[in-house]
Amino acid sequence: MNETLKQALEKRILVLDGAMGTMIQRHRLSEEDYRGSRFADWGQDVKGNNDLLTLTQPEIIKDIHRQYFAAGADLVETNTFNSTKVSQSDYGMEELAYELNKQGAAIAREVADEFSAAEPDKPRFVVGTLGPTSRTASLSPDVNNPAFRNVTFDELVENYVEATRGLIDGGADLIMIETIFDTLNAKAAIFAINKTFSDMGMKLPVMISGTITDASGRTLSGQTAEAFWYSVRHANPISIGFNCALGAKDLRQHIVSVSKIADCSISAHPNAGLPNEMGDYDESPEEMAGQLGEWSTSGLLNIVGGCCGTEPAHIAAIAEAVAGVRPRQIPDLDRHMRLSGLEPFEVIQE
Repeated sequence: MNETLKQALEKRILVLDGAMGTMIQRHRLSEEDYRGSRFADWGQDVKGNNDLLTLTQPEIIKDIHRQYFAAGADLVETNTFNSTKVSQSDYGMEELAYELNKQGAAIAREVADEFSAAEPDKPRFVVGTLGPTSRTASLSPDVNNPAFRNVTFDELVENYVEATRGLIDGGADLIMIETIFDTLNAKAAIFAINKTFSDMGMKLPVMISGTITDASGRTLSGQTAEAFWYSVRHANPISIGFNCALGAKDLRQHIVSVSKIADCSISAHPNAGLPNEMGDYDESPEEMAGQLGEWSTSGLLNIVGGCCGTEPAHIAAIAEAVAGVRPRQIPDLDRHMRLSGLEPFEVIQE
């Protein structure tokens, strides 16, 4: 599948799926729906733990994957954004982390194989998702104690190793570290992925997708788009990109910046605009596809999809907008020392 994926990336812009949470909200599930029979007597509320639905409502998750594939997606993300011990501790479900990842990947694998069998000339891929976790290794959650951390690098590595192993065992084709707001968390994930690959004697392509948190043009831990890329380039990812936080209009400039300096594919899955006063996303499929279609004709994209607020209609419109457009050509860059703190720093002859 690695070679098949590389060939597909050379031929066309690949389409990623849209939001999982947005689709789950459509079902208006109750506490009992989240619990299912297995967790009927769980000692605390679990409503809102969308990853748990992989175990308690698997048909809902399968149907969401099916809708995105039917809309034109080449890749779907597993329902595992919060499937780490750290994030599942909010519900007292830390011990489910491996199972959530394995089953999340297995469900997506089953649906992907259905579509690949029906359309052999358009193989479908499963992206095993590693979310940022609910904690940050670079910043203190206590304003009165800047030195305090509620998670260590080693703890994050342990979490990500377990999650990565589950995703691989479940049948993921790629691993994506996504919605990265803290580069140190991303580095822990990279370290964990490489350790897992080494332990298991195999390797999958890795996607990395950061998050520019606001108009400052920086991640939450303070890096610009360029500095973020230089910080994670050692992972040799198949793609670098950004998702969430911003709509396409505001994200474009950051995709432009990184597309000029990245010697790998570029991915983008922005929100459907910015949230309104009710927390909803108003950008229509046509509006979003119009913007991302322009990105594609401007030579900025290799992989494109949607994040918060996007639905199958958005993905269908985006797929139509990028169909037949030549994917971004990966630049042949001169070799220089490229460093990063909060800002990028390039050492050149001049």
